[in-house]
Amino acid sequence: MGVLNGIKVLELTQGLSGPFCTMILGDMGAEVIKIEKPGNGDDSRAFGPFVNGESAYFMSVNRNKKSMAIDLRTLEGLGIFEELAKEADVVIENYKPGTMDKLGTNYERIKAINKSIIYCSISGYGQDGPFRERPAYDAVIQAMSGMMSITGQENESPTRVGAPVGDMTAALYGVIGIMGALYRRKDRVVGERIDISILDCQISILENAIMRYNLTGEIPGPIGNRHASIAPFETYMTRNNEIMVAIGNDNIWADFCRLVNKKDLVNDYRFYNNEKRIENYHELKPILNKIFIENTTEEWQKSLDESGIPNSPINTIDKLFDNEQVKARNMLIKINHPIAGDMIIPNSPIKFMEEPYSEKQPSPMLGEHTSELLKSRLNMNEEDIEQLIKKSIIQ
Repeated sequence: MGVLNGIKVLELTQGLSGPFCTMILGDMGAEVIKIEKPGNGDDSRAFGPFVNGESAYFMSVNRNKKSMAIDLRTLEGLGIFEELAKEADVVIENYKPGTMDKLGTNYERIKAINKSIIYCSISGYGQDGPFRERPAYDAVIQAMSGMMSITGQENESPTRVGAPVGDMTAALYGVIGIMGALYRRKDRVVGERIDISILDCQISILENAIMRYNLTGEIPGPIGNRHASIAPFETYMTRNNEIMVAIGNDNIWADFCRLVNKKDLVNDYRFYNNEKRIENYHELKPILNKIFIENTTEEWQKSLDESGIPNSPINTIDKLFDNEQVKARNMLIKINHPIAGDMIIPNSPIKFMEEPYSEKQPSPMLGEHTSELLKSRLNMNEEDIEQLIKKSIIQ
């Protein structure tokens, strides 16, 4: 039984930010009912790659959910949604601001029938401000937020982060907001309107780039794999590959210098503390390049590990499947989809030790649970359901 057992979530989302948010809630035991449009459903059902006609993209962020296909543009469809909303704890949507107003599923409408509803909206720019109605995708927000401007190799073009960090960060903040509202509701029967802007979320994780500009007036730019405030903290070429080394404080620096028989560097006025190592980075870098090129990545891993110095090879995705730590944490799991068959997907990284909950259901087929939920939640009979299907209100 998950920690959110008994919590009912109505999902009006598509793509990535909303579905990832609700998947996390489902992983923790919440019942997630995904409301999709009849016919095509969530846009991401059309995103490849495909397995037996089913989208692996969709499957990756929609496990542990039930799907209902309802046309909310009809009075009957809207009525069904409102009946479901009466018993829901959370409604989450990620459409452009104003869309829910047009559908009649906005916060004010739902709050009128369920005063304790927690209503979370995720959008590119938020529910207010001059950009609120602009369309946005993850890459657009990475560009707008400045994230791309600090990503990539030095003196080269700005680069999009490899993973869709805009959407996924917004999803995580959405979960945090929902959990906070649920906790407050324990003591007071009160709902909440949560407004998550993907742009806001990206700005919140720019780390010290904002502070650096504010304090120095210098505009941060891409600096490759090194850290702007810590050194040595980057990748180095070895005899056969590369290795990432993170010397995060002066004690680790001293340990490293002893390991490579360069004790003189510990007291060198140019490098004796982190501030000096940053100041004299361009003198330190060639010294370390000569050191790391002497051994292979595997040899460096062994010696650095033995000395307690954080390091890692630069793994490609295929290496994760055989990584002993990934296996020990059970982070890649097999799930059986009724059409696609066995699929390997990332597991939830949240490990509850006292009451582990690991149930994983595959992503639903479009409208897979429509009839079942209409019968169990709204007490509809087969004849009523058939009529709704004939009128294309449900699927």
